[in-house]
Order: sequence, then structure tokens, then C-alpha cells
Amino acid sequence: MRWRMKIDWKALAQCVLFALSPVAVTLPALASPPAPGPASSAPDVRSHSFYVLDESTASVLAARNERAALPMASITKLMTALVVLESGQPLDQTITISKDDVRGTAGNFSRLPVGARLTRDDLLRLALMSSENRAAHALCRSYPKGLAACVRAMNEKAQALRMTSARFVEPTGLSNHNVASAIDLSRLVIAAARSPLISKYSTAASHTVTINRQAQQFRTTNHLVESPAWQVDVQKTGYIPDAGRCLVMQTVIDGRPIVIVLLNSFGKYTRIADAKRIRTWMESRTRVAAL
Repeated sequence: MRWRMKIDWKALAQCVLFALSPVAVTLPALASPPAPGPASSAPDVRSHSFYVLDESTASVLAARNERAALPMASITKLMTALVVLESGQPLDQTITISKDDVRGTAGNFSRLPVGARLTRDDLLRLALMSSENRAAHALCRSYPKGLAACVRAMNEKAQALRMTSARFVEPTGLSNHNVASAIDLSRLVIAAARSPLISKYSTAASHTVTINRQAQQFRTTNHLVESPAWQVDVQKTGYIPDAGRCLVMQTVIDGRPIVIVLLNSFGKYTRIADAKRIRTWMESRTRVAAL
């Protein structure tokens, strides 16, 4: 018995006509040039932990590992400066670098020899701008009732700022037991930015002091403060092996105050490159939103 397939020629003709109709063959991607795609949802940041906050709206723009309590290195000096300024001690008072300041910063290079005499104001400038460890130690050592009282005040200030993960054991950042999360360090940056002196001193390009009758110039550790492309209102860099390269800033991007915290950056230049990548990412999002 031979099997024969019955073909509905009328139905087949209707299918062919539908397939060739303009509705079926017109593809959205070919109808017109594609619209610009959305900006990347996150910046290409290489630092292990980072936090980007739009301070004007209290909105988090991007973050990673932001709750991990990590060594903060010389970011510590922002807290040292805060409590020293809040103590109300005279800024023109002369402080002498002592052997205790050398022991307290053992193994760290310093251009401040034992016996160097500088004002409290000069020491604040060098600690914030040039990250001078003996300067920070001398500031805390000369705090009312001494070094231990200064460190205690630093921890109390952290609690007042709701820095719940923060812990300070000394004033320079050389200890890896000085820890805080990126979120908590953003709170420190905001508090520091409210101090006109900390803002001014941390963003200065250079400062000259007289040591043993010789003028010596100290320079910033963050060249972004010298760039006309950046408006930096407060900043601090940091480095110890356990912390990696660190950077915190309050800056202005697209007319908005932005807090950037970068912790444990693996390369010498990566933290600065990360800050630039964050700015480029924000600006690209603004351009796309305007289209």
C-alpha cells in the first residue's frame, strides 16, 4: 500500500506570503542605528575595598567589600588631627621631637631629627600633607595627659561618629591594628572635611619648615591636589604592607560632593588610577543620562 501525503496548497501559500511580509522580516536592530547602551553599572576599581558616596543625597554610588574592617595605615592621621584640634591646644606652641617619637615610629624614615623644634601648626601640616609619622606621634604625645589619652580620645571620637568597626591603638597608622571599614572611613572623611584647617592642610601641595636653622620643603603624597582637573576638599593617603595603598578623598565631580574611599590597592599607582576611573565612570553615566 503506497502512502501519499496530502498537501494543503492554499495554506502553504498563505504561510509563504506571511513569512515574506514586511512585518516578519523587519528586525529592530536593522530598522535604525542602535541607541547608546547604558553606562557600566560599576566602575572598574582595582582596590580590594572601595566606597563611593554622593554626600549631597547620602546615596551610595558604588561599593565593594565596604563593611570589612581593614588596616587603614596613615588614614589614621585624619583622626589624630581631629582630636588634637578639638583639644584646643595652642597651634603656635613649640613641640620638640623626642626619642619617644623615634621609638614610636621605629623602622620608618623621617626627616624630623630628635631635637627638631616645630609648632603644633607645622606638625599638623606635615602629618596631613606629607604623612610625617614623627609629626603625628609628637602631636599625640603632647596631647593633654599624654599619648594614651590621645588614643583614647581617637576611639571615643570614632564612636561619636558611628564608626562601629573602627579601632585605634596609636596615632600614625604604622600599626596594622588600626582598622576600619570603608563605610566608617567615609564618616571620618566627612567629619574631617568640616574642619577648615584639616581641609586646607591635607590639600596643600607643599610646606616649608625650618629645622636646625635650615629650610626644608615637604610635599604632598597625593598629586591629585595639584591637578587643575580636580577639586579636592580633603584627602589622605596611606601605606603599610598589611594595608596596601590607601586613599580617601572628598572631591567634587559633576558639581556634587563625592566621598571616595579606596583600601588595599595592590600597586603604587593603582589608588590614583582608581580615583580617576571612578570619576570617568561617573561622568560617563551623566553623559548617557543626558542623551
